[in-house]
Amino acid sequence: MNLRRLRAPLALDAALVVASLLDVWVKVHIDETLRLSCALVAAFSLFLRRRRPLLTFLLTLPAVLVSDAVFAALAALYTLASFTRHRTMLAFCVTAFTICDMTRWPSLSYDFGKTATLITLGYTAATAAAPVFLGQLVQARRDLSRQLAEISEARDHKRLLTAQSVLARERAQLAREMHDVVSHQVSLIAVRAGALQVGTRDAEVKEAAATIRRLSVQTLDELRHMVSVLRASGGRPTELTPQPSLADLGRLVDNSGIETELLADVPEDLPPTVQRAIYRTVQEALTNARKHAPGTTATVRIRHHDGAVRATVTNTAPTRPPLPLPSAHHGLVGLRQRAALLGGTVTAGPTADGGYELRLELPAEDRR
Repeated sequence: MNLRRLRAPLALDAALVVASLLDVWVKVHIDETLRLSCALVAAFSLFLRRRRPLLTFLLTLPAVLVSDAVFAALAALYTLASFTRHRTMLAFCVTAFTICDMTRWPSLSYDFGKTATLITLGYTAATAAAPVFLGQLVQARRDLSRQLAEISEARDHKRLLTAQSVLARERAQLAREMHDVVSHQVSLIAVRAGALQVGTRDAEVKEAAATIRRLSVQTLDELRHMVSVLRASGGRPTELTPQPSLADLGRLVDNSGIETELLADVPEDLPPTVQRAIYRTVQEALTNARKHAPGTTATVRIRHHDGAVRATVTNTAPTRPPLPLPSAHHGLVGLRQRAALLGGTVTAGPTADGGYELRLELPAEDRR
């Protein structure tokens, strides 16, 4: 694309030089050394017209003065008018061209009493003014295009600001709903679980109530942090929580609420994105096991082999009927999308003994 943009101006300049040389060939005899030299200088000076438009016009004036080869001067005058905004200078240039074109070198006398001289003066001035008007028109069109681009950019920026404002209001409303509704319900769960823990004498019930209360408190902390992030939508980006890693798997397993065995044999220098993907996969698998397979036990195996990391979460068949809990069934979809972004796969399905197994395989290197 850049090469084409460079070739187009060079081709146009070369075409103008060729046209000027043809003008010289038609109007200047080869034996007229002075006229031929001035005309050739004027023709080849057009290569400078974009960088030095005024100098280029001045170099073409001698050819207008001593010969009839005026094409190069008109092209230079058009270029100067398309680049400059000094109207006074353009008026002087038009006057200079008119005077030089009316002169019959070496004679410098004018008889303005003759009608033919006035007609010639008007025709020559109009000839000089035409490329000036055309150049000014091209300059105005260029300015208008630039202003339209700026207006379009400003409109897009305003549209973006409007969308961000709407998003900020929606996030603030969502934060209020989460704080007013979800936080209230989770707080009630934590309070009731604490009361149950204190009031019961059954060790198993006491342990279950303690687990519910601990998970409720942890959920409240994460929820409050998320609410603060939603409310700070107009500021700089904020992390939702300190991002989990493989070092947090032990605490996740301990707080899962089911009997779980963790078998991990992976290096500690795995990319953070891979570690987060493993953590979220194990978290989702244990959550599903707790919701849909009460009384189950689980085994988490994580190993590194042949440049890939494989995590498998297997749970046994439930010993009690599952409770009817709400679910949007988006957990596995989200895990598959996360794994696909990292170049991996997630598969899941029932086992032969009535349990369930979730398998994650990722490359050990971050491919994003």
